[in-house]
Amino acid sequence: MAEIIKRKKALSVSPLKSSQPVGASLAFAGINRSIPMMHGSQGCTAFGKVFFVRHFREPIPLQTTAMDQVSTVMGADESIIEGLKTLCEKSSPAMIGVPTTGLSETQGCDVHGSIKEFYKKYPEYKNTAVVGVNTPDFVGTMESGFAAALYAMIDKLVPSQEEAKTQPGRHKKQINILVSSMLTTGDIEAIKEYVESFELLPIVIPDISDSLDGHMTDDNFSPLTTGGTAVSEFATLGNAVATISIGDSVQKSAQLLQKRTGVPHYHFDHLMKLEAIDELIKTLALLSNVRVPHKITRQRSQLQDAMLDCHFMLGFSNFAIAADPDVLYSFSQLVNAMGGKVSVAVSPAKSNILQQVLADSVKIGDLEDMEKLSVDKDIDIVIGNSHAVASAERMGVPILRAGFPQYDLIGGYQRTWVGYRGIKQTLFDLANTMSSLDKGEIEPYISKLKQNVTS
Repeated sequence: MAEIIKRKKALSVSPLKSSQPVGASLAFAGINRSIPMMHGSQGCTAFGKVFFVRHFREPIPLQTTAMDQVSTVMGADESIIEGLKTLCEKSSPAMIGVPTTGLSETQGCDVHGSIKEFYKKYPEYKNTAVVGVNTPDFVGTMESGFAAALYAMIDKLVPSQEEAKTQPGRHKKQINILVSSMLTTGDIEAIKEYVESFELLPIVIPDISDSLDGHMTDDNFSPLTTGGTAVSEFATLGNAVATISIGDSVQKSAQLLQKRTGVPHYHFDHLMKLEAIDELIKTLALLSNVRVPHKITRQRSQLQDAMLDCHFMLGFSNFAIAADPDVLYSFSQLVNAMGGKVSVAVSPAKSNILQQVLADSVKIGDLEDMEKLSVDKDIDIVIGNSHAVASAERMGVPILRAGFPQYDLIGGYQRTWVGYRGIKQTLFDLANTMSSLDKGEIEPYISKLKQNVTS
């Protein structure tokens, strides 16, 4: 069990984290015909939008209540109500997500009360789902904000078993999948392919792989998300055979869904280790009563061969990982499985899963902490987002970009890390990086006698 070292600094130097409102907005962006509306100043929303556009290379629908000095002091509840009215009039969205920011939380806003007041004042928009969530950016991370928005959507949109008259297993092919922010669009696509290989129908919540990746439309711009999970599908979740949750941060949401609908729940903390993928495949085979397809068995064999090829380079190597808790935990599992060591582990916020990180300790801090802790640790590779690139350069070691944001790498948002093929490619990338450092290869033996003759 890793020791958790609390932060003592009064400020962040080389910040690592992205804020909770950004994570919540990302979750809302995975719903079809939706739009997030941050309750805060224009700067808060603009900052998040820049992150999204640079990471996904896509136009991102994102709005703001545009709090100013007057509304901050006198109250901004009316800003929420009028903002919702404007969005409903102009865009007719299926859902509007309203995450709070540090400014509105400090001001003391009642976002849920304002949403109730909106429905009373404008009953003509009762069919538009409005989901509020408290996500102050002075606590938590993108991961916790994403999880909070997912919980709020399930709480708001999923009716109880009695209300909807649903029955677990009625739709014998449907599988609910709740995903963490650690999963990329490529990861979600890979998971859906696994599920579909067993003749099952995956309902992913939220499905950013369908809404933030690969849309070439005839319209120049859409004010709402294109693709993603339909709001109407929330009402059908109670008819599924099972719910699968991936990532410790969304486990609470999955438990709420199970309590609300009675659908059995299967949880996976990560999918970046051979044993974890094996367990997922076994679960899908059990739920579907379908034999494991040959292509999946073949992919597993390829991963085993890759592990054998790469363990020379990765065994006894030292890693520094700086990431949100779910990402940090999953990479620590992968590194440890290959014989490597996580010598430095840094997370921007606390989480229960951090105690299970395979490292001596986990520092709650920023990238400056990672650099300081790496002194005299002989670090071989840094794993972190694009914010960590400058730190890796100062440390004089290469970096494997993982997490959010990745603004200096094309296609980073689409990278597949999970599954047999995703793990295989990750091992190849790490092993090739180690080979470029002239580490891991067996040194040729030169006889002492030959050395004497040469001299």
